[in-house]
Amino acid sequence: MNGNIRDGINFVSKMTPRRLWNASRVLSSYYISKATKQPVQWGLPISISFEPTTSCNLRCPECPSGLRSFTRDTGMLDEGFFKQTIDELSMDILYLIFYFQGEPYLNPKFLEMVKYASGKGIYTATSTNAHYLNDENARQTVESGLDRLIISIDGTTQETYQAYRIGGNLDKVLEGTKNIIKWKKALNSKTPHTIFQFLVVKPNEHQIDDLKRMAKEYGVDEIGLKTAQIYDYEHGSDLIPTINKYSRYKKQNDGTYTIKNKLLNHCWKLWHSCVITWDGIVVPCCFDKDASHQMGDLKQQSFIDLWHNENYQQFRTSLLKARSEIDICTNCTEGTMVWGE
Repeated sequence: MNGNIRDGINFVSKMTPRRLWNASRVLSSYYISKATKQPVQWGLPISISFEPTTSCNLRCPECPSGLRSFTRDTGMLDEGFFKQTIDELSMDILYLIFYFQGEPYLNPKFLEMVKYASGKGIYTATSTNAHYLNDENARQTVESGLDRLIISIDGTTQETYQAYRIGGNLDKVLEGTKNIIKWKKALNSKTPHTIFQFLVVKPNEHQIDDLKRMAKEYGVDEIGLKTAQIYDYEHGSDLIPTINKYSRYKKQNDGTYTIKNKLLNHCWKLWHSCVITWDGIVVPCCFDKDASHQMGDLKQQSFIDLWHNENYQQFRTSLLKARSEIDICTNCTEGTMVWGE
């Protein structure tokens, strides 16, 4: 069976009548809010992202973890706090992403938390630079029940890879990939669905065909060609691709750059998902790297109360009226992944 079809069937299998009802409520409240320009929120998130840690072993130039440029505290997600939150939400959420900033495998309790969420019937996913997928971690990853494993591989040669993944070793990434595929076969497991994620930038755009061949050779289920978010894009960047469909930005007549997509006054993310930082702060989406728009603190209140509180309603109202005035939205684009074969 095709890997994508198998993954789709696995995802749908996580749906329960209660989760379906919750998703219906979220979807209908989003469209009502969009039509009336007034925030209505009837359900709980369909998807949440949990941040296992802000720590990272690499120094990628467009990543706050890599740049060590956070204005917030760094740390590790506590397993007890995680379980408490999941217990509150597990009946309603369908999709759980173990990623925001940092390298998830640096949290020593990461795979135990994956296993706990998987045991609740939640579709689980993570994104990793794959430097810690040694044989034992690979086995435990497959045994944890993780449904989707995104492996960041931004070059098919060490020279190109390390141009963006500063401090990284491509051989370790490929070895980790082999370990995952080996243990999937050994344990007769259909999961995790493995994806080679390729952040397309100017230095590596010539290697896309090589990536496709490499993915087939290693037995990876899928590739994802991701467009890069550039923080200071207005005057150009050496990272902006020359291939138009892989760039979020376009050059204007005066030589400056602008975002290609029009910024509309609505955003599905504010109704169906959120991000929870390692220390329990809820932020509206993954573009709020520094958690500057804090909707509340889960260590001080329940998620249900927080999801419907005044902060969230005010933020949704602002977005419906003038999204372009919200700082984290100004460099946001929809559809940032071009899926490969």
